[in-house]
Amino acid sequence: MNKPTDFGSSVPNLTTALTGPLLELETHFLEHQADIEIWLRQQWRKTPASFYASVDLRNAGFKLAPVDTNLFPAGFNNLNSQFMPLCIQAVQSVMERICPEACGVLIIPENHTRNLFYLESLATLQDIIRNAGYKARIGSLIPDLEGPQEIELPSGKRIILEPVKREGDKIFVEGFSPCTVLLNNDLSAGRPAILENIEQTVIPPLDLGWANRLKSMHFTEYQQVANEFAKKIDIDPWLIDPVFHKCGEINFMKREGEECVAKGVEETLKRVQKKYDEYGVDKRPFAIVKADAGTYGMGVMTVHEPDEIFELNRKQRTRMSSAKEGSAITRVIVQEGVYSFETWGADKAVAEPVVYMIDHFVVGGFYRVHTGRGVNENLNAPGMHFEPLAFAECLNSPDNNLKPDAAPNRFYAYGVIARLALLAAAREISNR
Repeated sequence: MNKPTDFGSSVPNLTTALTGPLLELETHFLEHQADIEIWLRQQWRKTPASFYASVDLRNAGFKLAPVDTNLFPAGFNNLNSQFMPLCIQAVQSVMERICPEACGVLIIPENHTRNLFYLESLATLQDIIRNAGYKARIGSLIPDLEGPQEIELPSGKRIILEPVKREGDKIFVEGFSPCTVLLNNDLSAGRPAILENIEQTVIPPLDLGWANRLKSMHFTEYQQVANEFAKKIDIDPWLIDPVFHKCGEINFMKREGEECVAKGVEETLKRVQKKYDEYGVDKRPFAIVKADAGTYGMGVMTVHEPDEIFELNRKQRTRMSSAKEGSAITRVIVQEGVYSFETWGADKAVAEPVVYMIDHFVVGGFYRVHTGRGVNENLNAPGMHFEPLAFAECLNSPDNNLKPDAAPNRFYAYGVIARLALLAAAREISNR
């Protein structure tokens, strides 16, 4: 293995004395690397991975766990450019498996024509697919788009959004009939009729959009995965699995269903406190209440006591009532809050790793950094920025000659947990 480069600028500091359990976990992963990789390969044969995904992780020093899994990831422009070859190889692998006859891919994006950060990600995704040896065009679902719209981006790249058309059971853009349709739209606004019952392969399936998918479904699957994995390598599954509680119908504006949420908070905090006592964690447990469907960090709040649910002011209730595309929040989950004791830079801004995968391969990631948020708050909020992971080796390649918390090994631990979340998502798909 090549000698690692200097990671001083790419790995946040862990600002907690409670690193013992994490070091033990990382060491355990290294000692059981062969067992881990064999087990994961067996799982992928049983349940193939989705086309792509990104996983938000939280590192508390005593616990490393996923808190969100996005099956329609943006942010490809934030990945380290050195690892584009990994992305290209992974696309070739997954396309040969999912649609071996494919030669053309139509990307269906979000309707964010004014979000230049998203459009930069879209341009990078298109480049990856093209460099993998496939034709790739971008088919927009913007209702009033009548012809091709070319957009020049700050990076110097250009993308062309083209209106999607349908004839019979096929969709196309002018002069291009794709074999495969790649969704990069999480369908928060619902399932587009134009994509229903088409002949072409749609990846990920429409059922995985937020019009159908629930986070509680995902974390139920993840809980099972974590338990199986923990038994395989003999660890406490709580070290990698956030406790969660699923709530019923909720209407924050009408104050209906609050009792269920408050009870969920109480039960979650009790279970977490018991674990904190077991591991000697001298921190105050907290819970995250968030929409059971949706993304973009909307409909999320931090809670330390059950009574806080009954004490929300009108502004807080309004914020918890609607998600992306203005869709109403009618269900929430209560999830164990995982502290993030990783900090970035001289300002010690709170950071959390986000790991990207194509097929079942880890292809990169970045740190989401927020100077205005605390260690117990959601970082996916306005004011965040991204720092690429400048790792010298693939996240799947640890180095046993280094300390357990050295950069390649820390990243390996990230990659293991992220792939467990990816496996949970794969099981979501297979169970539909």
